[in-house]
Amino acid sequence: MPFPIPTQLPEAETEPRVLLHGVDWHQYDGLLEVLGDNFPTLRLSYLEGTLEIMTNSPEHEDLKKMIGMLIEAYLQETRTRFHAGGSTTFRKAAKQRGLEPDECYCLGNKKEFPDLAIEVVVSSGLVDKLAIYQGLGVQEVWQWQAGKFSLYHLCSDSYQLVESSE
Repeated sequence: MPFPIPTQLPEAETEPRVLLHGVDWHQYDGLLEVLGDNFPTLRLSYLEGTLEIMTNSPEHEDLKKMIGMLIEAYLQETRTRFHAGGSTTFRKAAKQRGLEPDECYCLGNKKEFPDLAIEVVVSSGLVDKLAIYQGLGVQEVWQWQAGKFSLYHLCSDSYQLVESSE
């Protein structure tokens, strides 16, 4: 049975966001420690002193779960060794970056940062997540928006839009 895919995006207020400027690394790190697993619906994206705090809509969660299940089914079918990281928090103090992908995967061996990150875009973010992923060295980022994927591959120090996964 095919999965339903929304044809219209929900209104932006379904994913409230707050943007804070002038947040230093220790404040961001401390906030992550305080929140811990107590607030799983809060998502934090940090880029060089700017912190976005948001919650995800039910539509967002449905889509990310469906995409994750399809990717994992494909990886199992092709007998590709992988480690699923879900929405683990990844951060790098030296680059002043941190976030939680919607889904992520290490292919082959487990690594400090995933090889592939999945981002479901239901409403526009306020922080450039590709810049965060670039600083973390994530090789591919797949963005699902308006019913289609855009695939980005890290080449040197920037992402290039590609037709298919590397």
